[in-house]
Order: sequence, then C-alpha cells, then structure tokens
Amino acid sequence: MAIKFAERMDNLKASEIRELLKLTERPEVISFAGGLPAPELFPVEEMKRVAVEVLEEGGQQALQYSATEGYAPLREKIVKRMSPIGISGKAENVLITNGSQQGLDFSGKIFINPGDVVVCESPSYLGAINAFKAYSPKFVEVTTDDSGMDMTELEKVLATTENVKMIYVIPDFQNPSGRTWSIDRRKKLVELANRFDLPIIEDNPYGELIFEGERMPSIKSFDTEGRVVFLGTFSKTFCPGLRVGWVYADEELIQKYILVKQGADLQSNSMVQRELNKFLELYDLDAHVEKIKDVYRRRRDIMLNTMKEYFPSEVKYTYPTGGLFTWVELPDHLNAREVFVKAIEVNVAFVPGGSFYPNGGNENTFRLNYSNMTEERIKEGIIRLGKLLTEMIKE
Repeated sequence: MAIKFAERMDNLKASEIRELLKLTERPEVISFAGGLPAPELFPVEEMKRVAVEVLEEGGQQALQYSATEGYAPLREKIVKRMSPIGISGKAENVLITNGSQQGLDFSGKIFINPGDVVVCESPSYLGAINAFKAYSPKFVEVTTDDSGMDMTELEKVLATTENVKMIYVIPDFQNPSGRTWSIDRRKKLVELANRFDLPIIEDNPYGELIFEGERMPSIKSFDTEGRVVFLGTFSKTFCPGLRVGWVYADEELIQKYILVKQGADLQSNSMVQRELNKFLELYDLDAHVEKIKDVYRRRRDIMLNTMKEYFPSEVKYTYPTGGLFTWVELPDHLNAREVFVKAIEVNVAFVPGGSFYPNGGNENTFRLNYSNMTEERIKEGIIRLGKLLTEMIKE
C-alpha cells in the first residue's frame, strides 16, 4: 500500500518504557523499569463496595454521557485536595482527564505550532517529550541540579531563544531524576514566565508521595497572572488503571482545555469518576496514601542502602525524598543501553537514560524505580546490577 500519513507521524515512535515493559513481563525478571505503583496496595475490596453503591444509587446517570468538565462533586473534592500546596480555586477551574498524560497531550495541542520551542528540564519525563513531539516542536533543555532547574541558564535561554511557547516542569520528585525544586526557584520561574509572557505546565503526579519533611508549595501557588497550568492525577496515589487525572487552570486557559477535550473524547468515564468520588466519601484517601508512603519509603531505603554497598564508587545517584525514582549516572565511557542488554541476561531491567533527553546524548545514565518490586527483590536486583557494573567498569 502507498498510504500517505500525516507528517506528524514521522515524529512519533514507540515509547521506550512501554517497549521495555514487554521484556519485564517474564516473572523471573526483577524490573526497576516502569513507574508502576505496588499492586498489592490497590483497594480492591473497597472498590467492589464502591461500584455496587454507585450503580444502586444512580446507575442510569453513571452509565450515561456526562459533562465534558467532569463530575462536579469529584471536581470539588479535587480542589480541596490541592489546598495543602497553596492552590485555592473553584471546581469550575478543574477539568477531569484520562490521566495526566491526556493533559500533556492537550497542552501540546493548545500551545505548540510546528517549529515552536518547548523549554524543559534536562532530563525530562519521556511521556511528556513523546506527547509534545506529535506537534513538531524544538526542545531546549535547561540544566538541573538538586534544587531544580538552573534559573540563571533559563533566563539566558528565554532572553535569546525565539518562538518559545511554554515551559514544562515536574518540580516534585521529578521523573526521572527524583529531584525536588527549592521554593526560591519556584518563585523565580513564575517571575521569569511573567517577564517573558509564557505559560508554565506544572506536572505534579508524585507530590503527595513525600517521605521526609513537608510538602512544597506548588508553582501554581505563586502564579500572579494566571499562566500556570497544573496537572494532577490519582494514578500514583490510588489506582492507575482508572485513568483519572485533572487539569487546573485559570478561566481563560481551562476553557481552551475543555474545547480540546470535547474534540478528543467528549468526556472522561462517567462510572469511574463516580466510583472515585464515592471512595472519597466512604474512605480516607489520606490514610491510604500514608500506607503507600510507608511502603515506598522502605523500598527506597532498601534500594539506596544496597546501592551504597554494592555499586562501584564511580557510579553516582540521586537521593529522592519522595516519589518513585532514583537517577543513576555512570562514568562517561559506559553506555547504559549496553549495560541494559547485559542486565537483562541476569534478569534485571531498568530504563536507559538517553530517552529522557529530547535532544539526545547522556547515554551514561539510567532510571531506577523502587515502588513496584518487593524489598527482597529490590535487594537481589541491585546486588546483581552492582556486580555487573563493577565488572563493566573494570573492563
């Protein structure tokens, strides 16, 4: 066949993480690859009760079309859940999406023309990079450290780069690095966005999963001109299979997202929204999140302590204070993709880091996830990986 596809298809490639997950389906593989929550923590029994009650109380409405914006009682509860990070608003400013990934796709559709520039952290979330690539932008990466994006470098980029259309950031327990931004850099980002008249996409899937200290105020909480779009999700704190996320933005921007949502899929799943809302009425989600945090904190500690003992001293890695990931930097001469091939031979998987850099390079990095495997498998997997890295560095 000689079918002609849209030019945007040339920019789309299979997600490397999704492809790697296929390799990890074998039960013998110890996988640190995906950002998968721990399935044993899903509230299965509670959701059985919730589903029945939703159908008994209003089954016809739950199975019918509903408003594009989403189920109003759930949107009201979302607003309340954002108050601890300094976001105060109305349910009218919330749009329910099919996971925050849909919010990323909508952001690309709303802001990006071919050839426009997206400014992002270096490294950045692979799923966002892939979502934005469909709209044919250019990417400018800004160096990050343990306090977040380098504001001096960002200011230079914004002052010297034409056609910048938006700034994309993950300020809390960033994917893939696990780093968290300081308050000063959050404030400075808003100041620069105001000066250069740019929107900020604040992606916050991990913020509630904090292991140490207090939650940071969101970048949105410092927004003085309505230019910050906040993306949230229940995937990491509840059940990812429900695919419930949201966009929170001021009126002008949220209306754009609603229009795009109408064209994409009309609405998110009516039944699922009501089930989540009923769960929030019947059960304590905060208590559920605390259980998740306790498990993930222990798994992080097991991973990092084992890395400290078994990884060669030449290997560097981050110390995340929450979230799902730590980020590893190898000596420059090692390629993480080559390490991955050998790691699979000993039934250990991770994600090579090159894909997290939209402009390529940095192949001596990789991401490790600690949320999905048991403590015993984490320790065994890291020991195997440490022995492999020791051998490869000596070669």
